[in-house]
Amino acid sequence: MENVQSILDKIVVPGDLRGLKIEELPRVCEELRDFLVQALSGNPGHFASSLGCIELTVALHYVFNTPYDRIVWDVGHQAYAHKVLTGRRERFAETNRRFGGLHPFPCPAESEYDTFTAGHASNSISAALGMAVAAQRKGETDRHVVAVIGDGAMSGGLAFEGLNNLSACQNDLLVVLNDNDMSIDDSVGGMKQYLHRMQTSGTYNNVRDSLARRFYAWGLLNDKRRKTIVRFGNAVKSLINRRQNVWEGMDIRYFGISDGHNVIDLVHTLRVIKDMKGPKMLHINTEKGHGYAPAVADPTVWHAPGRFNPETGERVVAPTEGRPLKYQDVFGHTIIELAKANPRIVGVTPAMPTGCSLNLMAAEMPERVFDVGIAEGHAVTFSGGMAKDGLLPFCNIYSAFAQRAYDNIIHDVCIQHLNVVFCFDRAGIVGEDGETHHGAFDMAALRPIPGITICSPMDEHELRHMMFTAQQPDRGPFVIRYPRGESEHTDWQCPMEELPIGRARLLTAIHAPEDAETVAVLTIGPIGNVAARAIDRIKENSPVGIMHYDMRFLKPIDEDVLHLVASKCQRVVTVEDGARNGGLGTAVSEFMSDHGYHVRVTRLGLPDAFVTHGTVSQLRHVAGIDEEAIADAVLENKE
Repeated sequence: MENVQSILDKIVVPGDLRGLKIEELPRVCEELRDFLVQALSGNPGHFASSLGCIELTVALHYVFNTPYDRIVWDVGHQAYAHKVLTGRRERFAETNRRFGGLHPFPCPAESEYDTFTAGHASNSISAALGMAVAAQRKGETDRHVVAVIGDGAMSGGLAFEGLNNLSACQNDLLVVLNDNDMSIDDSVGGMKQYLHRMQTSGTYNNVRDSLARRFYAWGLLNDKRRKTIVRFGNAVKSLINRRQNVWEGMDIRYFGISDGHNVIDLVHTLRVIKDMKGPKMLHINTEKGHGYAPAVADPTVWHAPGRFNPETGERVVAPTEGRPLKYQDVFGHTIIELAKANPRIVGVTPAMPTGCSLNLMAAEMPERVFDVGIAEGHAVTFSGGMAKDGLLPFCNIYSAFAQRAYDNIIHDVCIQHLNVVFCFDRAGIVGEDGETHHGAFDMAALRPIPGITICSPMDEHELRHMMFTAQQPDRGPFVIRYPRGESEHTDWQCPMEELPIGRARLLTAIHAPEDAETVAVLTIGPIGNVAARAIDRIKENSPVGIMHYDMRFLKPIDEDVLHLVASKCQRVVTVEDGARNGGLGTAVSEFMSDHGYHVRVTRLGLPDAFVTHGTVSQLRHVAGIDEEAIADAVLENKE
C-alpha cells in the first residue's frame, strides 16, 4: 500500500500524471478511490457518482493536455477525482463544501482546470460546443474539447439541443457519455467485438482519415457527401450491432460501449479518437460507487450518504426520534392524505422522487406519480397538459432547478390559468451545495406573473394548510416554497384547513413605550421563526414597539395589513430567505410608494450577489438574516 501512496503523492497536477507509465494508472485509480472513501467518510459529499468516474477522470487527464485542452463536466457530482488530480488534494478532505473552502462543484473561479460552472445538469454539451467553435475561430487547431455527461443528464432538453447543433457546425468535439444506470445488452457475437476493435484502431482510422483528405482534395468529397457516407457507415454498424442509436442518426460518430472501469483500455480508445475530425461520442459503462460495496449495493442512498465508517460502510445517521420531520417528508406524507381524498391529484418530479419525498406516494400509488427525468421544463408543461384536462398536478421541483422552467411556467401554465400546484423544495439557503443550488430567485422571478399565487409556510402545519388550500377548485397556478431541512415541531400531523388567500397573521404585538416608535416586522416563510426568536431576545424592556406579521402570501399580498402598518408604524423591517431585490421587501416598498406612505422600509434578504457555500447558520450570518442581524435592524442599535 505504501507504493500506491507514493504514486499518488507524485501527482500534484495532471502534468505529473502524464509522466507516469500507463501500467501505473490502475494503481493511481486504486489510490484515488481509497483517498476519496477516507476523505468523504468524515467530510460528506457526493460519493457514489465520483467513485464511478475515477478511471474515466484519470484517462482523460492522462490523454489530454489539460488545462489547455478543455474538459467540461456535467452536473459536477462526478468530479471529485478531477479536483484531487488538479492541485486540490491537500485541501480536499478538510475543506470541500465547507465555508471558505473548496466549492462543491467545478468552479472556474477556483481552478483553471474547471472550465465551466457545473451545478445543474445537461449544460456540458452546449458549453463544450461553444468552446470547440471558439477554438476553431481563434485558430487553436491543437486544442481539444471534451464534454462529460451522465446518462441522467441526457434526459434534459438542453443536452439534446446541444446535440442537435453538434453536427450543424464545424467542430471536433468529443462527448463522453458516462452511462452508470442504463441497461446494456450482452455481447451478441464476435463480429460486434471485431467492429469495436476496428473502429478504435489507429490503422483503421489513419487510413480512413487519409482517404477522406484526398477525396476532399480531388473534389470527390464535400461536407454534404461526407454526412451521407457517415450515415451509411452508421447504418452498416447498426445492422451488425443489431441496434440503432440516436447519435448516429444525428451524424455523430459513435464509439462504444466501452468498459468505464478499464483505465488502460480507456486511454487506448481516447488516444485513437482524440484527433479524429468532426463530432464524436464515446459511450462508456460505469457503476455508481464502483469499488466500494455498500455504495454499489444502494447507489441512491450513497449518492450523498453523509458521514460513515470507511471500513464497515456503516453510516452515521443522526437519530430522528423526537426530532421534527423534514419539510420534504411532511410534503410527502401530506400529498398522500390529499390524494386519497382527491382522485384528481397526481405527483410530478424531475428525477427527484426521493429528494422531494414523492417516493412515498409512488410506493402507495405508483400509477399517480410521474418521474420525468432531469427535464424541468417538460415537468411543468406535462403538468399543464394534465391540468388542462382535469387532473391536479403537484409539480415538485427544487427551487434552483425550477429556474430552468421559467418560460414553461409562464407560457404553458399561467397564461391559461391552469391549476398546477408548484411545490418548490430547497427554497432559500440550502447550505453546502452553494451558489448553484440556493433557492434564491423564485419569489422575485415569479412575483410579476399575473394570476399566480405565491405563498410560503412558516412551519409544517402551515405547509399542510397551504397544500390543502391549493387543491381547492379553480385555484389557478399556485406556488408553495419551503426550505431544505427540518421543520419546527414534532407534532406535524395537524388537521388541515383552508387558508384565506392573501391574508397575513399577527404573531407578536409589543406596545411601544411612551413617545417611542413602533416597528413592523414582516416575514414570509420559515425565516419568520428566526425573526420570532430575535424578537424574543429583545422584547423585555424593548425601546420600540414591535408588530410581527407572518405574511404567508407574497402574491396576492395582504394590502389591509400593509395599510394598517403604514398608519401605525414608523418603520418596517422585511425579512425573507430569498433575493432581497424583487421579493417581499420590494413588494412592500412598492406598495408604500404607490399609496403615498412615507414609511421607511429596511429590507433584509439575500444580497445582490451569489451566496457561497457553508452551513445554513454561517450563510444566514453572511447574508444578514440571522437573529443578530434582525434584532439590530429592529432596534437600529437602540440600546
